[in-house]
Amino acid sequence: MAEDHGSSRHMSSMSMSHKELGDDDARVVHVGDAERTNERLQFAGNAVRTAKYSPLTFLPRNLFEQFHRLAYVYFLVIAVLNQLPQLAVFGRGASVMPLAFVLAVTAVKDAYEDWRRHRSDRAENNRLAAVLSPGAGAQFVPTEWKHVRVGDVVRVGANESPPADMVLLATSDTTGVAYVQTLNLDGESNLKTRYAKQETLTTPLEHLAGAVVRCERPNRNIYGFQANLELQGEGRRIPLGPSNIVLRGCDLKNTSWAVGVVVYAGRETKAMLNNAGTPTKRSRLETHMNRETLFLSGILIVLCSAVATLSGVWLRTHQTDLELAQFFHKKDYLKVGKEDNENYNYYGIAAQIVFNFLMAVIVFQIMIPISLYISMELVRLGQAYFMIRDAKLYDASSDSRFQCRALNINEDLGQVKCVFSDKTGTLTQNKMEFRCASIDGVDYSDVAPQRPVAWQRASRLGCQRCR
Repeated sequence: MAEDHGSSRHMSSMSMSHKELGDDDARVVHVGDAERTNERLQFAGNAVRTAKYSPLTFLPRNLFEQFHRLAYVYFLVIAVLNQLPQLAVFGRGASVMPLAFVLAVTAVKDAYEDWRRHRSDRAENNRLAAVLSPGAGAQFVPTEWKHVRVGDVVRVGANESPPADMVLLATSDTTGVAYVQTLNLDGESNLKTRYAKQETLTTPLEHLAGAVVRCERPNRNIYGFQANLELQGEGRRIPLGPSNIVLRGCDLKNTSWAVGVVVYAGRETKAMLNNAGTPTKRSRLETHMNRETLFLSGILIVLCSAVATLSGVWLRTHQTDLELAQFFHKKDYLKVGKEDNENYNYYGIAAQIVFNFLMAVIVFQIMIPISLYISMELVRLGQAYFMIRDAKLYDASSDSRFQCRALNINEDLGQVKCVFSDKTGTLTQNKMEFRCASIDGVDYSDVAPQRPVAWQRASRLGCQRCR
C-alpha cells in the first residue's frame, strides 16, 4: 500500500509538471546573471532564520507564551489583588517575587534555546558555496550561502548540500545523471536520480549566459516542479520537471560534482516553505497540570463564594452593631469636631461581600502552590545538565554528546506508546546479522558445529534470522 501511495504521488507530480506554464505566472531566471534576474523583481535572499525570537520580540512574545499556563495567570491575578490596600493579606513584594522568579527562570531557559537556534542559523548562512563569477574569468569563487541569489550558477561537490533549490545544468557523469539523498526532506534514505538536460550538458557554462529558465512560483510541493529552459539563439523551450531540480536539504551522493542555476533561494525554497517554524512544545505533565489547575480553581471559587455569602449574612445580621465592631469601625471617631463622620473601612454590605470574596481568594491561594512550578523548572534544568554530562550517552564515533534541545519536555523522554512504520528497514536500517541456523539437526550457529543425535536426523529445516 505504501508503494502504491508513493507511485501515485510521483505520478501526480509528473502530471502536474507537464502542464502548460504560462508566461504571466512564470518566474524568469537568467542563467548566470543574478543582477538581471533580480532587476525587475527583488527575489528573496538566501539567508534563512529558524529562531523564534528577536531582541525586540523576546520579552512580549515569551511572556505571552508563558501565560498559556493557566497557573501563571492565576498567580498573576493573586499578585494584582494583593496590591490593593483593601485586599492586601501578604506583603506586596512577597506576592510578586515567586511569580517573577519562575518567569525569569523560564525566560532564561527559553533565551538559551533560542540563542542556540541563532547560532545554528549563523553557521548555516555562513557556509561556503562555489558560485560562478563572470567577472573572475568564469571561475567558481567561494561565496557564503547568505549571499547566493536567484540566477547564480553553483557547483556542488560530492557529499555536499546545495545552498538553494537549483536546476541541474551539468554533472560529472557523461549522461548527466546525479544521485541525491533526500533524508532531510522526506526521511527516505534511498538514493534518487536527478538529470541534467543533454542540451545544457554538452554546452560550456560560459555559453549558457543567455539562457532563460521560466519556472513556477515557489510552492511547498517537494515532489513537483514545472519549468522550461530556453537557450540563447534557439526558439524552442526545453521542458523541465521534478527530475531536473535538486532541492536545498538534499545531499549529493555517488557523484563527483554537479552544477546548477539557483531558481529558489532562502525562505522561498521548498524546504523552508515546509518549515512551520519552531513549535511551542508542551509535555503531557504540563497539560495534565493545566487540567488540575482548572479543577482546583473551580473548588477555590466554590469555597470563596461560600465565605463571601456567609460574611454577607453576618453583616446583615449585625448591621446595627458595625459602628462599634472592632475590625469595621463604621464611623471614624478619630475626627473630632465633625458631626457627620465619614465611613471608615466600610463600603456597604455589597462591597464588603466582594472584598471578602477576593480576600478569601488570596487566603486560599495555597491550593495551587507556585512552589511546585518553581521546583519543576529547577528540576528540568538539573535533568538537562546531568543528561548532557552523562558519559554513557556519549557517542565516540561522531564525537558528540547528548543534546537537550527542548528543556520543557524532559519528562516525556522515553515515554513512547506506539511506533508506526511503513517498513521494517526504518527501524533496523536494513542491517541483518546472521545468528543461527539448524539444518537436518546440525547447528550452524556462530559456535562450533554440533553433531546431531540419531533421533534428531529427521527431515527438518529451521532458519532463524535476527535483526
